[in-house]
Formats: sequence, C-alpha cells, structure tokens
Amino acid sequence: MLTNAKKEFIEFMMSADVLRFGEFKTKSGRLSPYFVNTGNYRTGEQISKLGEFYAACIKETLGEDFDAMFGPAYKGIPLVTSAAGALAREYGINKPYFFNRKEAKDHGEGGSLVGYQPKDGDRVIIIEDVITAGTAVRETVPVLKAAAEVGVTDMFISVNRCEVGQNPGKTAVMEVKDEFGITVHAIVTAEDIHEYLQGKPEYENVLKLMEDYMAKYCVF
Repeated sequence: MLTNAKKEFIEFMMSADVLRFGEFKTKSGRLSPYFVNTGNYRTGEQISKLGEFYAACIKETLGEDFDAMFGPAYKGIPLVTSAAGALAREYGINKPYFFNRKEAKDHGEGGSLVGYQPKDGDRVIIIEDVITAGTAVRETVPVLKAAAEVGVTDMFISVNRCEVGQNPGKTAVMEVKDEFGITVHAIVTAEDIHEYLQGKPEYENVLKLMEDYMAKYCVF
C-alpha cells in the first residue's frame, strides 16, 4: 500500500534525479524502464534527508535491537554514515558504523574495514541502495564473516525491485533470506512506484513499460 511516507520518498528520489525513467541496463543485464542511482545524491540536504528515511525504517523495524551498521563500498558508505547520524539525531539511537575498502590497505592501520571493528556475537545490519540480483550481498557477507563471528540478520535498502534472482519463481530478496537468513527491508518497492505512477497521466508510457517489465521479471 502506498502510504504518505512512501509517496514522500518516491518524490524525494525523483527530485534528486535518483529515480529515473528511460531505458537502463541493470547489473543483472536486464533492460529496465526505471533505474535507481543513489550516486546522484549530491547535496548535504539530500544525504541528510536520505539518512532520515533509512533511520525511520530501521527504528520502525528493529528499534535498538542490533549492535552495528555496515555499508558496503562504495555506495553503502555515505548511506550507512547518514543513517547512523540520523538514528542518533532523530531517535537517540547511537550505534557504531563501519564500511569496507575495495582493496585492503597494507600501511597505517591496515585491513579492509574502516570505522567500528566488529566482534564475535555482534548483530550487524547492512545498509545498501537496491537489490536487483543479490550479487552485492554475496560479496558482502564473506567480508563480514571474515572479520568476526557476527550475525547478519537484516538489510535495509531504498528500493526492492521485486525481481527474480538466480532461481525461477524467487526474487533476489527471497534468495538472500534463504541463503543467508537475512531479512531485507525496503523503504519502497517496485509495486509502490508503479502505484504512484498510476495517478500521473504524464507517466502513462512509463507505466506501460513498467508493467511489461514487471510481468517479465518480477515476483510478487
């Protein structure tokens, strides 16, 4: 159901040119009529507001029931930083955050993780932008498990595209749950975006393309 909060987030993404319509090739090689590029957030106000949307989703879902927040390089880095700041600022939930380097550093403090160093038994949540095929999660979990015996229970993303993953009939989100036991929480879903566009005559063509794409690739 398209709530006011979801509608506000969709309009926020559109105003920042993060949610775009056209023809885009996704990481999975599919030609999509819409694309979410969090790399297009460019201002302090935008990244601050984005953190508030993530923080609200985390607060509503988990409250304080986790130990640390992880943002996978590269796009996850500003997302986890902003979300951690917003949680502290808006709700008084002060949690450590960390992220990884693409290449391990062999000087200074060394290692591939920056910020909080996870400990055995920590419950870690992942902050990401979108899931299309689940590739990024498969790269991220081994990084975390190599650092400590952590539990990775939940992941927060901007948009769940609801697309089939590597197995017919299952979305990437379902696969991530089956494979890693991680529950993915999205601020909005492809269905929410579709419902939002239904009320906008200027997006009639996009709506048709989106419906065709969803019929082909999405599982609800």
